[in-house]
Amino acid sequence: MKVAIVGCGLIGQKRASHLLGCELVACVDQTSDKAKQLAEKFPGAKALSDWREMIQDKSIDIVIVATPHVSLAEITRAAVATNKHVLVEKPAARVAHELEEIIQLNKQSKSLVRVGFNHRYHRAFRQAKKLVAENALGELMFVRARYGHGGRVGYDKEWRARPEISGGGELIDQGVHLIDLARLFLGDFTDVQGHAHTYFWEMPVDDNGFLLLKTAKKQTAFLHASCTEWKNTFSFEIFGRDGKIDINGLGGSYGVERLSYYKMSKAMGPPETFIWEYPMQDDSWEFEFSEFLEDIKHNRQPAAGLLDAHAALKIVEKIYKDSGYDSGA
Repeated sequence: MKVAIVGCGLIGQKRASHLLGCELVACVDQTSDKAKQLAEKFPGAKALSDWREMIQDKSIDIVIVATPHVSLAEITRAAVATNKHVLVEKPAARVAHELEEIIQLNKQSKSLVRVGFNHRYHRAFRQAKKLVAENALGELMFVRARYGHGGRVGYDKEWRARPEISGGGELIDQGVHLIDLARLFLGDFTDVQGHAHTYFWEMPVDDNGFLLLKTAKKQTAFLHASCTEWKNTFSFEIFGRDGKIDINGLGGSYGVERLSYYKMSKAMGPPETFIWEYPMQDDSWEFEFSEFLEDIKHNRQPAAGLLDAHAALKIVEKIYKDSGYDSGA
């Protein structure tokens, strides 16, 4: 299949290296040098500065959208309108209503749209899903999770700090991963509470988001996303009536990815413990794209799709509104 990538920054380059036999034919970026640099690595690929030129190419099967948030929905909508399959990076839009027209349009289109919630496909989360599916934890009760980094010099001057481009700060950036993962295990949240605030960075968007989310059955997710986490951190705990899963690290600066499964004994007390460590290179990007190719092959709706992104964004919007932030959209 022929692929076009729109947005040739870090994520676009990462996507380009995991195309699993598909042919990259177009690299698109407003910064023409970025497009040229990526295209040079793939013989025959064209470098373009305007994504609209790519959209008219009927030979392109898949469009990967890896731009800043302000352009995600617009490019996705145009690709769906021309029946191209789309892998759009999270959060897929700045606000939920930007996705609603695409959701309706997609019902009449032949295209499939997958949203890049790649954390679902980390080895630890694949193992966690397997354990939960096997009822190793029993009935799930709640999730507790933290995700954060410490930024870098000039972070408050980058595009993520401009609400008209990003739609928000840390909550819409790393926070949507936590929301998506919590929904993956607990389902839809009917009660949304929380708070976003800017504690450290001189910018009009949040640097910390705190969420308390409840399902109709009162299963609860307590989530914290932060870009004042001076030591990069990822922690995701799933609690059931019969045991607990504790996932720590994502590789690299977040530390070795590890899953600990604590199996409750009938006598309670210290649990039986099983540990999986994944010191190897992260393969979530490759696994996710492989799943997308299977979606296309079998014409099945992607597991992480537009409705998942819409649900996550509605939660983000509620917290921003309650905390006095303007999405900029």
